[in-house]
Amino acid sequence: MSRASAPVRALAIVPARLGSQRLPRKMLLARTGKALVVHTAENLARARSLAGVVVATDAEEIAQAVEQAGFRAVLTSPTHPSGSDRVFEALEKLGRTACDVVVNVQGDEPELEPSDLDALVAVFAAQDVNAATLCVPLDSAEQALAPQAVKVVRASNGDALYFSRSCVPYRAGESTSAYARDDAPAWSSIVRRHLGVYAFRPDALARFVSLPRGALERLENLEQLRWLEAGERMRVVEARRSPLGIDTALDYDAFVERVRAGSTLHGA
Repeated sequence: MSRASAPVRALAIVPARLGSQRLPRKMLLARTGKALVVHTAENLARARSLAGVVVATDAEEIAQAVEQAGFRAVLTSPTHPSGSDRVFEALEKLGRTACDVVVNVQGDEPELEPSDLDALVAVFAAQDVNAATLCVPLDSAEQALAPQAVKVVRASNGDALYFSRSCVPYRAGESTSAYARDDAPAWSSIVRRHLGVYAFRPDALARFVSLPRGALERLENLEQLRWLEAGERMRVVEARRSPLGIDTALDYDAFVERVRAGSTLHGA
């Protein structure tokens, strides 16, 4: 059986560090009755494409909370510069043959749509896909200008052309520029917001973390640009729903209210 037609064995690895500048000890916040990272792991377990969920952490406290909830935890170095490095260390400890695809989901994303993860994993049925991520339409024109909302533009086959914190692509068709064209497509039909969920084949992840930081990565502070700068391709899959990640105390307060009201995407 060819690799393209064989079932794809996918494993989610959740990088979860104890330190957090904007929201101290975020992974262990538990006003809902369970730690935030456990909410994330439980939601990932709903994805039919994932054979397992592992939390990669630098803290015994997080590992204990995860294991008490019935999930596996792998202790990793506290000095990793990124979640991708933490995920790769965990994968090395588990063994690269543990899966065909590793899905990196941040521990503060408890409301991802499981079917979107299934769609992400599904693109690896194509032999030429080694890395993939998710995107959604922008919520507003204001979001297009917000640097915290990362924009992505794609080729016709769905591969990423560029990621940026700036408003891309330039909307010449809506300007008075001499380059404006009446037949330009609607800008909103082109631009998408990137969701920071990554999937790699194990050997591709090993290559990614071994690459030096690129100039564009350093300028934009976006690690995914390292992959594009190295001449690699990343498939970008459109998600059905935009999750509400948790970065601040206000974000967590809102999540707690959704859980208590039973109005999270999945009743997490």
